[in-house]
Amino acid sequence: MKKTYKTIAGGFLAVTMLAACSSDPEETSSDSSATEGSESSSEGGDAVLAMGSDAVDLDPHGSNDTSSSHIRTNIYERLVMHDENTELQPHLAEEFEQIDDLTWEFKLVEGVTFHNGEEFTADDVKATLERAVAPETANPRVFLYEMIEDVEVVDDYTVHITTEYPFAPLPAHLAHDGGGMMSAVAIEEEENGERNLDIDPIGTGPFELDNWDQGNEVVLSNYADYWGGSVPLDSATYSVVSEQLTRIGMLETNEAHIADDVDPTNAGTLETMDGVSLSTVESLRLDYLGMNNEVEPFDNVDVRRAITKAIDKSTIIEGIFQGYGTEAVGPVNPLVNGYSDGIEPLEYDLEEAQSIMDEAGYEDGFSVSLWYEEGDQVSNQLAVVIQDQLSEINIDVDLQTVEWGSLLDATANGEHDMVLLGWTTVTADADYALYSVFHSDMHGGSGNRTFYTNEDVNELLEEGRRSTDEDERMDIYKEAQQIIIDEATMVPTVHDDFRVGVSDTIEGFIHYPNGVFDLREARIVGDGVESGY
Repeated sequence: MKKTYKTIAGGFLAVTMLAACSSDPEETSSDSSATEGSESSSEGGDAVLAMGSDAVDLDPHGSNDTSSSHIRTNIYERLVMHDENTELQPHLAEEFEQIDDLTWEFKLVEGVTFHNGEEFTADDVKATLERAVAPETANPRVFLYEMIEDVEVVDDYTVHITTEYPFAPLPAHLAHDGGGMMSAVAIEEEENGERNLDIDPIGTGPFELDNWDQGNEVVLSNYADYWGGSVPLDSATYSVVSEQLTRIGMLETNEAHIADDVDPTNAGTLETMDGVSLSTVESLRLDYLGMNNEVEPFDNVDVRRAITKAIDKSTIIEGIFQGYGTEAVGPVNPLVNGYSDGIEPLEYDLEEAQSIMDEAGYEDGFSVSLWYEEGDQVSNQLAVVIQDQLSEINIDVDLQTVEWGSLLDATANGEHDMVLLGWTTVTADADYALYSVFHSDMHGGSGNRTFYTNEDVNELLEEGRRSTDEDERMDIYKEAQQIIIDEATMVPTVHDDFRVGVSDTIEGFIHYPNGVFDLREARIVGDGVESGY
């Protein structure tokens, strides 16, 4: 049966949606956007967003980090997108359907222009996707699109994408930030040495790059010819402010409208401020304790199971996350298409954990190191709690902070014992949640930093991405999740909420479950931010 998705006037309509992708709107916090429709609203305004870190690059086929995605999301657009409830919706493609097991047809919106004035057509789709998988691009997100075998331009506004094998989550992958549609002209200019797309992007989005003072700020300006209608904001400035308390203070002193990445311990501070509120949204994130399955003693499944059972997640949720977020029982977030609530977790049982250690020959325990990001206060608190809890089964944990870039490099090379990391399933599909993190082909920097290998899981994950029957896919992912849980390759700890501080001087701001901000409807109200910042 063909899956068809269409756009209708005034909004989006998805026909024959992937059933398990739908989530109850009540499950997403109503605080994810500020109040809209106020009569005091005025057009225009310059929004200031205080961010914890700078973008790495502005190329959709460049870095796979959230800071860069924040900027790119407002410059580039995708053929399809996820809405606030993680449901797939048509976007630059006004309609799309799967016409056979290997082929998807996308009908493009007409009249869309890039920031350079060129019209967006099927040629741009072809150029974008061919660049995404080209070896010379060295795209770290190539795994999202490597199954694409051919992109055929049927006419100016119709494109056929053919995959090497049936690949059900293709639309979800195209909704990823890495699927941002690029100008074929700009791509050619880059090939000729006339443009650097890392720092000189050309998209179809509501904002275009005005200035990037690397390490300090990125300034986006309103794209007047945006096909969706000119947006209210004149500009959006993403200011790099690494210190969290400084970001929060900027809200109080009227220097910023948004303060990103608020820790649970600082969330209460916002409640005492006049004219400021805390916005929370259920996230697609999984935080976990990873164990390197290729080094002793973590090559022993019993040791991994004992560690999992020795960690009391309820204490972590209430003590560190202060009730924000939910306990993670498995490797897939509940908002993700493919999550199963029928799986059986390895529950906290300290007595059983010690018994497993004894039977495995580790009654006297052992010493290991636990790495986590330098300067991350939540990770620091979590590491201390894990250190204390594992001491109950005679495991001596040496805590080591590592600079973020070095941490990623070292864990990609398998140099760690244990590490605290996270994974956000930005496609909202279990293929991205599981294939990248648990398939043995993805060892290292591609996502599988526990270096887990299980041929049965490999086979299931390959079947899951090839199956065209949605019920069958769900059964496959349920089976894979249970094996992964039973083998305790990692300890899933929490699905943390995303928290940001929001000034009452901005409204219409939308925070998505993948962590990025949508500014298309945002506008400044009241006095706004003090000039001169």
